Amino acid sequence: MITRRNGESVRIPETVVVAGKVVPAAPARRRGPAASYPELARAASRGWRPVESERLGQWELRAASGFTRRANSVLPLGDPGLPLDAALDAVRRWYGERGLPAYVQTATGAEGTQELLCAELERRGWVREVSAEVWIGALAPVADRAEGTGVVLAREADEAWLARYQRKGVSEVALRVLGAGPSVWFATVPGAAGKAPAAIGRCVVDGRWAGFAAVEVDPGRRRQGLATEVMAALARRALDEGASAAWLQVETDNEDARALYTALGFTPHHAYHHYRAPRETPDEQGEPRGRA
Repeated sequence: MITRRNGESVRIPETVVVAGKVVPAAPARRRGPAASYPELARAASRGWRPVESERLGQWELRAASGFTRRANSVLPLGDPGLPLDAALDAVRRWYGERGLPAYVQTATGAEGTQELLCAELERRGWVREVSAEVWIGALAPVADRAEGTGVVLAREADEAWLARYQRKGVSEVALRVLGAGPSVWFATVPGAAGKAPAAIGRCVVDGRWAGFAAVEVDPGRRRQGLATEVMAALARRALDEGASAAWLQVETDNEDARALYTALGFTPHHAYHHYRAPRETPDEQGEPRGRA
């Protein structure tokens, strides 16, 4: 089995293989901000903190009562301190004790990513359920794209901001995740009286990095430049705090968002994936599984 840069595994009959070698990861980009995968992964993790975490060697086990896979998955950035099978068993036990499915977050396609780990997980029956991409760009050009004068910035997500946020029924745990990070800012473009905001966004400033998330616009107000206004206002705040580069996460099928981020100067850095542990049978577990 070989693993492509995008994480896809392909089986090739051994009889047709003449020779093979591991292809090194692509170097960091020369134009715009450069970063290895581990640097970006750590910045992204600090910007979306779980409620509970525990170390397993150089792996971080993260949990937040199931609010987003990012906050409820293992971030493996090095040696877990155990053979892989034993480490994965420990992961399954840890999440099982919390009534959560076990996920491992991996990455492919850049310097320091984890194509080999992806292949090992798939060989053991772990299933890739979700893939998305992390994009990076210079921060100053984003700040220069719009005035952002109609954008209100705050340190906390108020009821109006949450009314526009796509995840309904936001719990206390979700609020803790949203509000955690080195320096968190929430942006709001007010809507009509008594209505949810026209647009919102979130940014976490962390050293040289500013991480954008939750950029959402009222469907009836799209294509009016509101997302650009929100990101420009947040970018200026991040520049004031010393950041110079930006990252964000985008789904591969979100064409509107990808077009916006391309126009703002962002480019793909790596893909990331969430692998779910194979479901255990009642015989393996000793009794039927509880809540997934």
